[in-house]
Amino acid sequence: MATPSTAGRPTPERIFHALNAFQQTAVLRTAIELDLFTAIGADANSAAAVAAKTGASEKGVRILCDYLTIQGFLTKDQGKYALTQESAIFLDRKSPACLASMAGFLGTERARSIFDSLTLAVRNGGSVWSEGDNTKPNDEFWVAFARSIAPLTVPSSEFIAGLLCAAEGKPAKVLDIAAGHGMYGIILARKNPRAEIVALDWPAVLQVARENAQKFGVADRYSVREGSAFETDLGNGYDYVLLTNIFHHFDMPTCEKLMRRVHSALKPGGKAITLEFVPNEDRVTPPTAAAFSLIMLANTDSGDAYTFAEYEKMFRNAGFAKTTLHPVPDMPQQVLVSEKSA
Repeated sequence: MATPSTAGRPTPERIFHALNAFQQTAVLRTAIELDLFTAIGADANSAAAVAAKTGASEKGVRILCDYLTIQGFLTKDQGKYALTQESAIFLDRKSPACLASMAGFLGTERARSIFDSLTLAVRNGGSVWSEGDNTKPNDEFWVAFARSIAPLTVPSSEFIAGLLCAAEGKPAKVLDIAAGHGMYGIILARKNPRAEIVALDWPAVLQVARENAQKFGVADRYSVREGSAFETDLGNGYDYVLLTNIFHHFDMPTCEKLMRRVHSALKPGGKAITLEFVPNEDRVTPPTAAAFSLIMLANTDSGDAYTFAEYEKMFRNAGFAKTTLHPVPDMPQQVLVSEKSA
């Protein structure tokens, strides 16, 4: 059992909580599956009321809600539960910013089981998962990712659109590499009615992107190229190439190989737009970006979270004259803008 913290004196409390951290994942996933946050957001504020709305037992709901309160997802006052501001925005399905769909990817048994082999991955220097090579198609994995993660991309997508002055409405030919859900290109097209988007990904994944392009009203300016970013003809004459969350899957020589292809596909003066987790040179700050390297160690054969200096070197070797770094507000990622000489 955890020992109470004593100022200036070590306790095993951090160790206890770390070894039991899987419980937090299970609790949040369960609450999302029961639509508990939506029920409380609709004024079901007692254990009995939430139980009635979710079809769960009153005892089970009470214990679950108390745990969520301890973890900071709910508040409790005289037996009445309420959503925190964070939960109201991101976990109530009636909120336009709801991210509950992420549980369909991040909270799965598969996501957890990969980390059961972390000791082997550390010894190996890369994933021992049989599908850790992300140069090859993995439809089940990436379709699930595309359908689950899309809501999380909206702030970064809108930031990129602003960075590229999309609202000015200048003609723009855009290639979206490893498009997945397609939201980065789609948001850009929504902001700029003269933008033409070409999405590149595996065929099954592109079906999700097509659905989203139709949903958001840009299907008439949205075309696709099926296949590998390392082998498929990318086309040429692009004003912008979007590279969102792709480089961390590969080692540096492979990243350079892709970036050289991007350089050739851009017109003179064109820009490559990279969205990534970029740790500081110390590799331990900021926490979310720095910790992302562990996710890549467990999930990929050779991926990593690269520093800005490493990206600068890779992109310079690929032919880009200049790369600048732009933090995304309220998100743990940064945008790198790499310019091809005019």
